[in-house]
Amino acid sequence: MIGSNIQSRRRAIGLTQEQLAAALAVARQTVAKWEAGDSVPDLANAGALAEALDVSLDALVGYDPQGTMLPMPPRGKHLFGTVTVGERGQIVIPKQARELFGIEAGDALLVLGDEEQGLAILKADEFMDRVSKLRSMIDR
Repeated sequence: MIGSNIQSRRRAIGLTQEQLAAALAVARQTVAKWEAGDSVPDLANAGALAEALDVSLDALVGYDPQGTMLPMPPRGKHLFGTVTVGERGQIVIPKQARELFGIEAGDALLVLGDEEQGLAILKADEFMDRVSKLRSMIDR
């Protein structure tokens, strides 16, 4: 899996095997072997690969597109999967997303919409904290 992840992410950001190899100070053939699954990078190279490809090490090692054909998200971006909208518009936020963003039962969430870009969901208290900070900066 890591080989296909290296290859897909390298291609997604427009690097050749030669360019990636140069960034890591390894031979192009080394990158080719990793991508083909003939070998795997050691820990030091895996960390450097994740950095060069702008992804987390977890994503580089374990990302599985699960038949979605979606590319591996860059570092700090997440793909949590799909959810189904219930009859009354309710959705269940995936557990991994709730844990990562500290969303707990009873939290107020703000739903924003842009007709061109879609929906965004934010914790309401964090949004209001940012608005307050922005207002105080403007008032100075």
